[in-house]
Amino acid sequence: MKNKKVLKRIAIVAFIFFCIGNFIVYNHVFRFTHFSESVKNKTKRPEELSFLEKMHTMVMGVSIPKPENKTEPDRNYETILLKSKEDLEAWYIEVPDAKGVVIMFHGYSSSKSSLLEYAEEFNTKAYSTLLVDFMGSGGSTGQLTTIGFEESTDVKAAYEFVRERNTNKEIVLFGCSMGAVSIMKSIVDYNIEPHKIILECPFGSFKETTKTRFQAMGLPSFPFVDLLMIHGSIQLGFNPYKHKPIDYAKEITTPTLLLFGEKDERVSMQSIEEIFANLNGIKKLGIMKNSGHEIYLNDDRETWNALVDEFLKN
Repeated sequence: MKNKKVLKRIAIVAFIFFCIGNFIVYNHVFRFTHFSESVKNKTKRPEELSFLEKMHTMVMGVSIPKPENKTEPDRNYETILLKSKEDLEAWYIEVPDAKGVVIMFHGYSSSKSSLLEYAEEFNTKAYSTLLVDFMGSGGSTGQLTTIGFEESTDVKAAYEFVRERNTNKEIVLFGCSMGAVSIMKSIVDYNIEPHKIILECPFGSFKETTKTRFQAMGLPSFPFVDLLMIHGSIQLGFNPYKHKPIDYAKEITTPTLLLFGEKDERVSMQSIEEIFANLNGIKKLGIMKNSGHEIYLNDDRETWNALVDEFLKN
């Protein structure tokens, strides 16, 4: 009789922890993939959180306001509206006698204004640019982000717009982090055929990028990462375990310049090497010695330009 009472209490405690754990994970998935309307409660970077703030974040999840475009192009530009799963806002910067068009895609919790410095470099190289806000970001509608999964349809929409508008021009796709992943998935899923792609720091898998965020906060990744993946599949309607750029690379034959910052704390060198090894066709791997998971022009402008110039020329 005593043993039965003990077992019952253990079962009740286990059930309570199970419920609490799933409540925590549900919050993480929802906040990780749904931008907030308010900027007041924005969670600081993981590295900047105090212990108590980390505990609060661990339970309630990260609050990320919808990314805004805080600057505009210095050059003349046209605002374009594209139809995808959401209405997408893009900036088209046309240069005279352009060699081609570079379609540009930002990273997670960012917007197209973060690409302006890169766009200026491409414009200087005589390429027109189309800077795209993914669904849920900047001037595009929605609050949802799927970390590159559904954003692949946004890449397709932008590519088809440029292909129709610039029939005989070279089309280059450029993406940072989630933007790079979205490009890879779009090529695989929709068979789009850009002439070249430039990929900066794509993560190896959805699970990897989730795990690194827990580690950055000094929080245990087990068992929360796998619970998050399971809840993610329920909330988002796809299997996050299969969202693996390492595997997408196997089906890509487009000439590719893959760039990586040696000080990157979000993406591992191992993942980059696996992606590079799996790519088919012409490919080049460039390492930014002074950069982390950031804009490479800040600390490696000369190296970045040299690699991009050589890649675009060939």
